[in-house]
Amino acid sequence: MAPGSELPPQALVERLYRSLHFIRHAEEEVARIYPSDQIKSPVHLSIGQEAISVGVCDALNTDDVVGGTYRGHAVYLAKGGDLNAMMAEMYGKITGCARGKGGSMHLVGMDHFVLGTSAVVATTIPVAVGYALALKREGKGRVAVTFFGDGASEEGAFYESLNFAALHKLPILFVCENNGFAIHEPLSKRWAAHDLCRRVEGFGVPATRVTDGDIFAIRTATAATAARMRQGNGPELLECMTYRWKEHVGPNEDFNQNYRDAAEAAPWIAGDQVPRLAAMLPTQLAAAIEADSRVRVADAVRFAEESPFPTFEELHTHVYAL
Repeated sequence: MAPGSELPPQALVERLYRSLHFIRHAEEEVARIYPSDQIKSPVHLSIGQEAISVGVCDALNTDDVVGGTYRGHAVYLAKGGDLNAMMAEMYGKITGCARGKGGSMHLVGMDHFVLGTSAVVATTIPVAVGYALALKREGKGRVAVTFFGDGASEEGAFYESLNFAALHKLPILFVCENNGFAIHEPLSKRWAAHDLCRRVEGFGVPATRVTDGDIFAIRTATAATAARMRQGNGPELLECMTYRWKEHVGPNEDFNQNYRDAAEAAPWIAGDQVPRLAAMLPTQLAAAIEADSRVRVADAVRFAEESPFPTFEELHTHVYAL
């Protein structure tokens, strides 16, 4: 928000903080459990990037559709995905959202219109575009959102999807979570020109950039974009600059691996939206929200631990051929 601007209404701050803190605590618990080997799949944590998913999803309607990446815990939960099912999926249990077969990188929850996430870079982008085509033909004003990282913007599927969506004026918002790295490779070694928005605008697709991770700016931009798309104005892109706090895959810090420096993270940690929103709320209300998060996350861990593993027969379900 600009200096001197009015603070958002408390009800909005409370709703956003409830989602932000819940996701942050859930991922911190995943990071704590991961070294025990109870979690059966690699984990790509969204810690530090949650404000994008929360800001975008809060501006959507309940029946709008989202698709994510392998770093998809935040978008899954922000859109209303079941933490019990997510935690059980990471534990490889039959009660998981993919029946224990997909793990952390393959989360789906169509009861809350979470189209799914994938371990393969950029593959969910054309899937979301196809769903947007279906939504346009449905004619009910629903929109789709596809989240992806800056690395995925280098894949041909991204540009083919942009072109198709622009050509057919599809109601899809492309959200680039630009954390500056494709695994360990920085933008400076990958992009000849660092202006993704200009590249996208070459397809006739309007593009907006949020540089500082401000959750209210992200939410406002999404709401305006969604309103235009519901009127048939076609796709748009939202580039959100961000920074992941943990290693590319796993629960640890990696500033000793000589590809980035802790000083880069410092301004992003200082601008963390979780304590920022907590400070906007009455102390007792913030504490109650945090206590609720801890209970919900503990319940989800217990659910995952007590759930059964799939039976041998489950190997033969959901396959095309044996």
